[in-house]
Amino acid sequence: MQLKESSRRLQPESPGSTEGRIESAIEATTQWLLSRFKRTSEGGYWLGELEADSTLESDYIFFLYFLGAQKNREKIRKLSLTILETQLPDGAWNIHEGGPGEISASVKAYFALRLAGYSAEEPFMLHARDAVLRLGGAERVNSFTKIYLSFFSQLDWDKIPAIPPEVILLPRFFYFNIYEISYWSRAILIPLSILYAKKPHRFVKTDVTLHELFTSHHATGSSTPKKLPRQEKSRNTGLVSWRNFFLVADRFLKLLEKAPVKPLRSIALRRAVEWMVARSRHSDGLGAIFPSMVNCVMALRCLGHDETHPVVRGTVEKLADLELEEDGKIRLQPCLSPVWDTVLAVNALREAGLPKETPELAEAGRWILSKEVRQPGDWEIRKRGVPASGWYFQFANEFYPDIDDTAAVLLALDRLDPARVPGLEDSMSRGLNWILSLQCAHGGWAAFDADVEREPLTHVPYADHNAMLDPACPDITGRVLESICRFPSVRGQPRVENAVRKSVEFLKARQEKDGSWYGRWGVNYIYGTWQTLKGLIAAGENPQAPYLRNAVAWLKSVQHADGGWGESCATYPDPSLKGKGPSTASQTAWAVMGLCATGEVESEAVNRGIDFLLKTQERDGSWREEEWTGTGFPEVFYLKYHYYRIYFPLFALGYYKNLRAGVQPPRGHLRVSLPESGSRPARRWGLFGTSRS
Repeated sequence: MQLKESSRRLQPESPGSTEGRIESAIEATTQWLLSRFKRTSEGGYWLGELEADSTLESDYIFFLYFLGAQKNREKIRKLSLTILETQLPDGAWNIHEGGPGEISASVKAYFALRLAGYSAEEPFMLHARDAVLRLGGAERVNSFTKIYLSFFSQLDWDKIPAIPPEVILLPRFFYFNIYEISYWSRAILIPLSILYAKKPHRFVKTDVTLHELFTSHHATGSSTPKKLPRQEKSRNTGLVSWRNFFLVADRFLKLLEKAPVKPLRSIALRRAVEWMVARSRHSDGLGAIFPSMVNCVMALRCLGHDETHPVVRGTVEKLADLELEEDGKIRLQPCLSPVWDTVLAVNALREAGLPKETPELAEAGRWILSKEVRQPGDWEIRKRGVPASGWYFQFANEFYPDIDDTAAVLLALDRLDPARVPGLEDSMSRGLNWILSLQCAHGGWAAFDADVEREPLTHVPYADHNAMLDPACPDITGRVLESICRFPSVRGQPRVENAVRKSVEFLKARQEKDGSWYGRWGVNYIYGTWQTLKGLIAAGENPQAPYLRNAVAWLKSVQHADGGWGESCATYPDPSLKGKGPSTASQTAWAVMGLCATGEVESEAVNRGIDFLLKTQERDGSWREEEWTGTGFPEVFYLKYHYYRIYFPLFALGYYKNLRAGVQPPRGHLRVSLPESGSRPARRWGLFGTSRS
């Protein structure tokens, strides 16, 4: 079937027909999105709210109290109202919609409310205390929570895992160095190492304590947890283990910390500050994510820098940009997501038939191009000599372009008009070369780096945030595979063919026994299976291959009676729950697109999925979706992208319509090229990852 460009939006053939309903639905959602387009001098973008759990508001209260309780009193009060609003009926706080109470979130919320001025004898505080004790007591919180509590003299520093700043001095040939952990852990831990060295104490009222939350202060019984958390069970597996090795190392480092002379301490602190300041330039703050930003400011303040320091001042301003105030309450976003939102919107709108001549699309294209990375970042330490490119997630994060975002950008830019977006093909060529260069040795792609997968490092005492590494995963690999297979102008090159072959092998090896694939950055197996299927089909895999039919069978087997699909964040700690959860618009769209990609466009399952989307659409063209379908760190931190309920249903309806009619936006029509070599002359790097000219 020959595919043709759709130069206009089709009119409904019959208001009562499926085709007519789809056209009406697409028109309504298209207008919804276009009405939320934001224009700037550089072009325009989309930006939806990025919601997370109450730990953000709690941590922000800690941060503001750390900087000065009195001057931040009103903001602390408004944040506390959001925390109170999210308390569960059983007194605890959870980390995703519909989830059970979680110990670290609950302890943080309780202490934040105490700092905000609430008495421990308030009924909701007593309820919270009982919930914490039921969950095992405050002694069971994760390491980052313990560190924050130690700032306010609620825990002794001896109970905190050692994070000496000298770690930044370890050269690259050491098995453990800062570039063997994920970018986000790196950005969080370097400022934390300064705080560990300085061991700050902020005064709180003498009656503000957490003694009542520790089980050692209460009788055992109902407050004793019935089982260990999953991550702790997996690590206590024998006398000789990496876990025990790092526990011994932790004790040794704590002994060294008590030494009166630390010959490398001043050098390490200076290097850590230089590292943070360098990565705060051309960025929305260190790492452009909330935890590293607040840690950076606190670290600099502990070293004597006041609010006039450019990094302190700039980061505090960027943190304020993460605030959302409504009805007298403040809630916080972990970061902003304009690049991600914009490329998802462009892909969905073009798939749905919006002409590429539409002004918003051209403006979005120019804005996206303005966000291309053109300077080296931490990724170059592992991939020396690769010309800088890639795109990040936020407004600015030059040191940390994101492979997943870059793949989505390439897919979106390919749908635009180069005559209206100057420099389009050159930018795409650089991005494609960059993303190919970041492929891991085993064939997969990770989020920010290549081959950051040293599993023993997940056993260091402060690795219980479950995000120490940046492993390759099926969902990102599937999207990258789809993007690099998009361009016939380079597809025949040996470098591209080799990358495709290795990634297909990687995905085949990572398939679950039931036919599904794990989703690292979206919830969960529905997300991973959809992304993987689209990538494999783009690579030319036969949709009738047995392993792909197994994936199709799995998707059909978890379709709900209402025609939709849904899966909860609970599938991460308990995979037996995969495919279970309330039907959502975004997850239904993923499943529909996965099935359509494998030739199931006329199947009953797809038709029922499309009907679910049509019958659940709101009058304004949107969909309701209370559930969280985004993943930050599995089992620890989840996200709700407020526009997922818009982009993906629109994309699915357009994809379905186009496959049935043979009318699609062009794919791979731009002239993208690759250099003969993926590298240029290598830069010279020092032991600490800083370039020396």
